[in-house]
Amino acid sequence: MFGQAWLSDRYRIRAPFIAFNALLAIIGLAILGWHTHNPTRYFSTFLIIAGSNGNIPPVMTYQANNIRGHWKRAFASALFSAFGGIGGIAGPLVFRSQDQPKYLPGMYASIACNLCVLVCTAGMTVWSWIQNKKAKRGTVVLEEQEGFLYTY
Repeated sequence: MFGQAWLSDRYRIRAPFIAFNALLAIIGLAILGWHTHNPTRYFSTFLIIAGSNGNIPPVMTYQANNIRGHWKRAFASALFSAFGGIGGIAGPLVFRSQDQPKYLPGMYASIACNLCVLVCTAGMTVWSWIQNKKAKRGTVVLEEQEGFLYTY
């Protein structure tokens, strides 16, 4: 997380780091769900944790950088944290005891969530890029502030 934070601040980009972490989690989930060698499956849990926990800072920074205004940014951060807590509710619903030992519905749900992260990040990046081009041409003012550009 610290290395990614430093690199993303240095180059002022967030989306590639978010995508990398989501891909890392997908790879770990695929290994955990379908590999039979237990030490390999154990290693995959580290990939999953690195991908999911590693995405918290860049996603929070991504949303904070692209929202102007103290109250609006504070509300978005609180909403982000609240929705992050929903995982604690969804976990027991998708990782059910009757699905053991592979827990495939939970694996599918987790992979689908990470694919959603990839699609949303790609969509927001393209949208931000288009809006930034319009702002640079002077045809639109972003976030009601002259000279503001989205980070992607």
